[in-house]
Amino acid sequence: MNRLLLAAYPEPYRSRQGEELLTCLAEAYPGRSWPPPREVAALVRAGVQARARATVDDATRPWWLDGIHLTALALAALALVPYLQDVWHWALHIDPGQHAIAFHFSGWYPWAEGPTRTRLLPYGLLPLGCLIALLRGRPWIALPAAAAMIWAGATSHGRTLFGDEGKAGLGYYGLGAPITARDLALSGALCAACTVLALGRPSRLRRRSFRWLAPVVLAMFVAGGLHIISVSPAFQRGLFALEVAALIAAWAATAATGDHRWLIPVAAVAIVRTQAIVVQPDAFMQSLPDLVVLILLIAPLPALAFTAQRRQGQALAE
Repeated sequence: MNRLLLAAYPEPYRSRQGEELLTCLAEAYPGRSWPPPREVAALVRAGVQARARATVDDATRPWWLDGIHLTALALAALALVPYLQDVWHWALHIDPGQHAIAFHFSGWYPWAEGPTRTRLLPYGLLPLGCLIALLRGRPWIALPAAAAMIWAGATSHGRTLFGDEGKAGLGYYGLGAPITARDLALSGALCAACTVLALGRPSRLRRRSFRWLAPVVLAMFVAGGLHIISVSPAFQRGLFALEVAALIAAWAATAATGDHRWLIPVAAVAIVRTQAIVVQPDAFMQSLPDLVVLILLIAPLPALAFTAQRRQGQALAE
């Protein structure tokens, strides 16, 4: 189990010092397959910092280009969240019945039981395709998918290609809440980021392994296999926990390097969520006052900027 902790570190570090780290853990905690929680947190934090330093030391791409790439990945994942269950059911030809996400009809697929209205594809395929293309560093493939997201969200009434049920699904615009396709600020920001990446030099973009899709497949299995819809409290708490973890990782990377690239995706997600709250503050359900939500969304931005400036000042002083 200790080898799982090495995944937090970049590959060069694992090659040079991986065995030494495993030996130290075995000697410090004999007979245990997993160190204490405090040690796990320290190792993961050190791994995130090592990855951040390795990213900054890579001079093959400018920091702002890497920041926009991270922004596009974050926005694509955020757009996919409400439709994880839908894509899973479509891929495996599952009839979700009464568990379908805000569908008046039982899934809108030919194999669904009861009254149905056929649609050809689930909307979630668009952000999923965009996410996969961006992971592989191919923004010219992600750009048409992002443009199709704008078209689908703006013209869903009366169409059966994607249908409109689910894309106007129930939810509240607060922390951890899914933002559906009808909110064009999200798809518009994603399309703009993909355009910048496609017009730049795509060959300089970082290409990540398909293994990064493992968490996405796991999320689809949990949402689809267990019928956890995107408006359920468990789903939204899980999304909130993931966003908090990502924010903490961004802070740790910024504090370790003083680089501003992680500020770009945090700012983009905060702007998209803030816009959704301002435009439609009262929806199906709410868990926190709007003012508290806005503060929690916006507060990390100056904190990250201050952390970066402070780290750069310390580096110059040294």
